[in-house]
Amino acid sequence: MKSSARDLTGRPPHLVRLAVLVLTLALGASPAFAEIAAKASGDTARPAMAQAATPSPVAAMDGESAPNPAVGSPAQATESAASPSAPSPDQPRHQALEPPTGNFLPAALPQDLSPWGMFRNAVMTVKVVMVGLALASLVTWTVWLAKSVELYSASKAAARDLEILSNAETLRAAQKEFGASVSPVARLVSAAAGEAERSDRLHPEGVKDRAAALLSRIEAQAGRTMTKGTGVLATIGSTAPFVGLFGTVWGIMDSFIGIAKSHTTNLAVVAPGIAEALLATAMGLVAAIPAVVIYNVFARSIASYRAQLGDASAEVLRHLSRDLDRDLADIKTGDGRLIPLRQSAE
Repeated sequence: MKSSARDLTGRPPHLVRLAVLVLTLALGASPAFAEIAAKASGDTARPAMAQAATPSPVAAMDGESAPNPAVGSPAQATESAASPSAPSPDQPRHQALEPPTGNFLPAALPQDLSPWGMFRNAVMTVKVVMVGLALASLVTWTVWLAKSVELYSASKAAARDLEILSNAETLRAAQKEFGASVSPVARLVSAAAGEAERSDRLHPEGVKDRAAALLSRIEAQAGRTMTKGTGVLATIGSTAPFVGLFGTVWGIMDSFIGIAKSHTTNLAVVAPGIAEALLATAMGLVAAIPAVVIYNVFARSIASYRAQLGDASAEVLRHLSRDLDRDLADIKTGDGRLIPLRQSAE
């Protein structure tokens, strides 16, 4: 038999075995051969695993299941749990690369970011602040309109009455010109004429002092009447920014509370609340700035009106002084007697 093997190959049997071993090792190291071998072994292992998983009739009758080596091995179970499941070749690639959904997506911004929309979405405290500031702004412009008309009419009337008073010869003539007028200048003239009548045959200096005190009170009363309503402008101008700041602080505090409840630091969650809070500050400035400007304009206009009343009061005192001097003037008659000018006119 050995001789026949040697005769067929022409080589000793141990050399033939060595060559077969080397050829087998070389083919096993080749990638193509390894892939083919893996597929063949997988196809062979699948029926074996299915057969092993299917219990035998005898074991089912006895109530005992056949042990599964693939499931029962702890090492294999740990390895399968640790390794991630790879996508099947038939699964589309876009499904494997699909972005995750859930809390990772940014929060959607509100649809309406206009001032009216932010007002509707604001908390109740901020809404109350905004409504109060809107009413304050309405009061500011109402006072501006009413006082502008009042100041213009009063200034025109004071200028006209001052011209009438300057053109009059005596205080009584000026009183007749004004008639039943109730303007401040007419009241000045009436007060001076009444004091002169009540102080008849008294010392002229005392009459002038009493008349000056009475005129100053009338002038101050007219100035106070004209300043009514301007105090509201001063209050709004000084407090509206702080009221708006209160609404801003409250809105930002509510926004941070929302961040704590949502457990996210996404800017889209915080931005609407901060915008609503800043809207309160903006409304405070809108209410305060016009109030301060209008108050300063009215202060200058009222000061000019008081100056007109001061000029009228000075003119009334000059008329009173001249009238008193006329009453004290004496004329000499033919027989040498001194007769007051008032008696000579009679």
